[in-house]
Amino acid sequence: MSESPAALLLAHEPWIRIGVFAVVLAAAVAAEALWPRRRRILPRSRRWPGNLGIVMVDTILVRLAFPVAAVGVALLAERHGFGLLNLLPLPGWLAIVLAVVALDLAIWAQHVLFHRVPPLWRLHRMHHADQDLDATTGVRFHPIEIALSMAIKLAVVAALGAPAAAVVIFEVLLNATAIFSHANLRLPACADRLLRRVVVTPDMHRVHHSQHPDETDSNFGFNLPWWDRLFGTYRAQPRDGHAGMAIGLATWPDPAEQRLDRMLTQPFRAPPPAPSVVSVAAAKTFH
Repeated sequence: MSESPAALLLAHEPWIRIGVFAVVLAAAVAAEALWPRRRRILPRSRRWPGNLGIVMVDTILVRLAFPVAAVGVALLAERHGFGLLNLLPLPGWLAIVLAVVALDLAIWAQHVLFHRVPPLWRLHRMHHADQDLDATTGVRFHPIEIALSMAIKLAVVAALGAPAAAVVIFEVLLNATAIFSHANLRLPACADRLLRRVVVTPDMHRVHHSQHPDETDSNFGFNLPWWDRLFGTYRAQPRDGHAGMAIGLATWPDPAEQRLDRMLTQPFRAPPPAPSVVSVAAAKTFH
């Protein structure tokens, strides 16, 4: 008897996630080479070892700190019948759709929180300190932020009673769209307008990596684009244009900060004095 799609999804979850990650990253890198949106500030050799090295550190940490992944919590909730969606008489497909949307809203809210709370911003600013923006920026997060994010995700999955299949689908989508939304990719204007209705595009998310604080505090979505419009944090375009905007944090201008060791210790170090007007205006965000 053949297995159901949900059973196959759960049985092969680790390989599905790794496979999608590798394929999407390779496709994004190839597309960036063919249709770049911006000229690079630093060569890839100065940034990629740190950005890809942090992925390895994050993966090891998550496996050690969270032997039970989010899908395991979902299976536990389903087995014992706790969580909101397990209490409602919903068809399976609808429960999956609602769980994916709710998880995306939770990640959006978490992202806002990491900008608003100073100790959390110290962790998250490592992501913003990348002086260029490309597909590898989408996987550049401090290990402590990843651990906190995983703890929040486990709590949300349990409270929702999210179906295990929905958790797998959501995590695969989030990894893929995080890479896509950070890509240094030029899309045709008409394609960008259409895609923004259903997914965060590179031009939409790039605004979030501007050095202007009001732009940094906008466009928090990685996957679904609706939350920023709904909660008033949407900004259509950067004021300086995509080619002219300054990416990263003016308070961390030294290219040496792109090294893995510097990235890991950055939350625990004070930024050097910032020379630019932008960074002075950004004091409330960047200190």
